[in-house]
Amino acid sequence: MLNCSKLTAMIKKLVLGMGILLIVIQFIRPAYNQSTDSSKDITTVVAVPDDVQKILKSSCYDCHSNYTNYPWYDKIQPVRWWVEHHIKEGKMHLNFSEFANYSIKKQLEKINDLGETIDNDEMPLPAYTIMHKEAKLTVTEKELLINWANETYDMMDASNSESSIEP
Repeated sequence: MLNCSKLTAMIKKLVLGMGILLIVIQFIRPAYNQSTDSSKDITTVVAVPDDVQKILKSSCYDCHSNYTNYPWYDKIQPVRWWVEHHIKEGKMHLNFSEFANYSIKKQLEKINDLGETIDNDEMPLPAYTIMHKEAKLTVTEKELLINWANETYDMMDASNSESSIEP
């Protein structure tokens, strides 16, 4: 049976070990997601009005582009690892910075998904908007994004259909 002093000593060692571990992991950092190359951005493929671009940048680009604005808490591990995981996952679904690299079919799918995702209140994620209040979409911003996505989809679909018709 452990006496009180042995238990206290074990707890102190455990706390000290966890403290050292927390300090050590601060030096294990993933690369920042901050590319400046915009040559394949969605704006090179489709018209994105300034008001729509502003919303995309404030509510979507941190996780869905090759450029993330990192707040102060992203400098602390293991928070940074969690954030980088979300960014990697977000870019897997849609990357505005790589949009021009997508096939026409995938571009159409992503534009359609964008409108549906916003319409269904699936994005931006609540976990993101808790810390980024400016990213929470208003009703007007949602309508603007949905209308832009629908119009863009229709324009791209019509353009693609016309170009695939042989004379």
